[in-house]
Amino acid sequence: MNMEILHRDNLKLGGFAGLREHRLVMDPKVFGDSADSGSWSGIGNFVYLADAKFIPKGETHLHPHREIDVISLIVDGKISHEGTLQAGNVINTNQVQVQRAGGEGFTHNEVNPDDKENRMIQLWVTPEKAGEKAGYKLYSLEQGNIIRVYGGTNNQSETFASQTIIDVGLIDANQKISFDGEFIAYVTRGNGILQGESVTNGDLIHGYDLTFEANTDSQIIIVRKI
Repeated sequence: MNMEILHRDNLKLGGFAGLREHRLVMDPKVFGDSADSGSWSGIGNFVYLADAKFIPKGETHLHPHREIDVISLIVDGKISHEGTLQAGNVINTNQVQVQRAGGEGFTHNEVNPDDKENRMIQLWVTPEKAGEKAGYKLYSLEQGNIIRVYGGTNNQSETFASQTIIDVGLIDANQKISFDGEFIAYVTRGNGILQGESVTNGDLIHGYDLTFEANTDSQIIIVRKI
């Protein structure tokens, strides 16, 4: 299969409440006919990706989730977290919040406390086992490293177990990374060369056997199946 690239800015801008967002992944097995035109299906149990900007002082308002895992990466700024799991946390730039709704579910509200736009990427993954206990994890990214924030089978105390895995990297300029197998990757900062093609902030890429060399300091999300 040839590599495919979806450019965020080619999609319509939507949103709700205090968010304005592009929805790049809306898997039909969850969203059906309500999926946005041009959005992609996911891989594995990965079903949703939105690139959102909170308006100044904007918020999502309190709302529930059940039987879904919600992964939120703060690209720029900070978000104040409210709800039934770890209320009162502040999630800063280059931190990743992971909430497992499980069978009991959770409610949350994400709030931009600042007088400027703040940017968040949100991904959803459906659980492989129904009825799990709700849970919360928070990760801090490290420059020059790739951090596993979701999935895997050998590190269940560190991440929520799943056959769908999500890694997030802060990649140095000229740094090279590679992964085998099918992937969906999203560049959220910087630019580089992926599979011989130029990619930049806002590009979603689907292909096999990922190779990426950053031209500048970059941030990239990589979703795979195991």
